[in-house]
Amino acid sequence: MEHELGIEGGTIVTGRGRARANVYVDGGHIVDVTGSRARSLKTIDASGLLVMPGMVDAHVHFMDPGEPEREDFTSGSAAAAVAGVTTVLEHSHCSPVVTAVDLEKKRRHLEGRSHVDYGLGAHAVEARLDELPGVWAAGAAFIKVFTCTTHGIKGFDAGPLRRLFEVVASLHAICLAHCEDESLTAAAERALRDAGREDGAIVSEWRNLEAEVLAAYAVGLLAAGTGASVVVAHVTNPETLRALAPHRARTRLIAESCPQYLSLLEHEVLSEGPLRKFTPPARARSRRELDVMWEAVSSGEVDYIASDHAPATLRQKMSGSIWDAPFGLPGVDTTLPVLLNGAADGRLSYERVAELYAEKPAQVYGLYPRKGSLLPGADADLVLVDSEATYELRNENIKSRAGWSPLAGRTMRGRAVQTLLRGQAVAADGALAGDRRGRFVQGRRSEG
Repeated sequence: MEHELGIEGGTIVTGRGRARANVYVDGGHIVDVTGSRARSLKTIDASGLLVMPGMVDAHVHFMDPGEPEREDFTSGSAAAAVAGVTTVLEHSHCSPVVTAVDLEKKRRHLEGRSHVDYGLGAHAVEARLDELPGVWAAGAAFIKVFTCTTHGIKGFDAGPLRRLFEVVASLHAICLAHCEDESLTAAAERALRDAGREDGAIVSEWRNLEAEVLAAYAVGLLAAGTGASVVVAHVTNPETLRALAPHRARTRLIAESCPQYLSLLEHEVLSEGPLRKFTPPARARSRRELDVMWEAVSSGEVDYIASDHAPATLRQKMSGSIWDAPFGLPGVDTTLPVLLNGAADGRLSYERVAELYAEKPAQVYGLYPRKGSLLPGADADLVLVDSEATYELRNENIKSRAGWSPLAGRTMRGRAVQTLLRGQAVAADGALAGDRRGRFVQGRRSEG
């Protein structure tokens, strides 16, 4: 038998281990992973490279439609492809999806605009919980909820949040929860504004640790009480993980974290100001505290990693006071590099990288094993990684429309050198390759 494509001579890396093996592809799907050679119409020499599942970034904001001057789907998905990400789960606060009609309109708008496959999240609105069955049935990847008003989206307090989780549980859906307590953040904001403060330290004082921990505990408690499946988004620190721990045995409570909480220090906001304005903000006050978060990621306390890519250009970030600057960081370009660099430094294994940024997010959102795996029958989404490549991360190499990174100037080890989507190259050697062939994807719907 002659296959359409063979990726030969590389080291296959999944969450279950690694082995020298060849991957064969037909019809856009993996058909065999074997130590033997087979005939292929086309071959890719992966000698000296790691062959990993295409990464699944489960938390990105491409702001399309809505604020395309910050990022649109074409630029954001280009950044994803070059960085080894083959599937993104996206939701935009500037044009939130609330209804099944909203979801369908966005799907139509995005046809032909993406370099990678994508799912779309929906937003919960307190007065419109009756829309959730329809938007979930229409294919939403998750239901997003805020516990404090952020990005113009009204937050839920405990009573409405419990009702939301009851609906989520009844649908066997999954909720992505942004955890910051509204009463604490609002009180801090009033005090800071009354004092006339405009220094960088307002970010960590306003969006403070206590607000995150309190909201995470409440989310965990209510999720356990209702049986809802909930992902706690962008966990910043071990104290929040400890707040979730009592509830995790009682319900499907997932901890997501992000590379900024493994890489950036709280005090950087004092010198960088708006360029470190994101929420929840960096919490680590020392390299040792970063080490503790890496340990949580390596050990499994953190279930998966996502970028929380929420870019703005340097001009947009630096216009007006720090109160006026948009929240968020660019991150889809650099999440896999941060994890690969961590593996090169011995902080975690390459197998754990595959688990954190491909397998587990695909499993959580019902995309596995079609996505996030190298199993026969899976989509042939792969990333070839040169684990020995050493380079300086520079702003001019960022593909996101933001055009900058908070990690610029750092020396990194390990990079994606080729990205395949359903067996077709979408990026190679830091540049796009091929047409925009990304498709909408929907996770399996559990019946219980």
